Amino acid sequence: MEMQIPLTKLKIGQKSHVVSLECTGAVRRHIIDMGITPGAVIIMRKAAPLGDPLEINIRGYELSLRKSEAQDILVETEDEA
Repeated sequence: MEMQIPLTKLKIGQKSHVVSLECTGAVRRHIIDMGITPGAVIIMRKAAPLGDPLEINIRGYELSLRKSEAQDILVETEDEA
């Protein structure tokens, strides 16, 4: 079973793919410019001690995102249960 969740809910090492971006305007453009587009595969790498920022791997490179930006990125992942 597949689930859609915000990027912030991924566990370290978990792999998913982008379903949609829930943001608009300049923030949406910024996220797209970083290569985060629907269909892109994301692997959660690290989270800072307080959970902000998050480090992900996308399109072969490491990228750090603010938690507020990651909250608006919906990803689909396979249910582990």
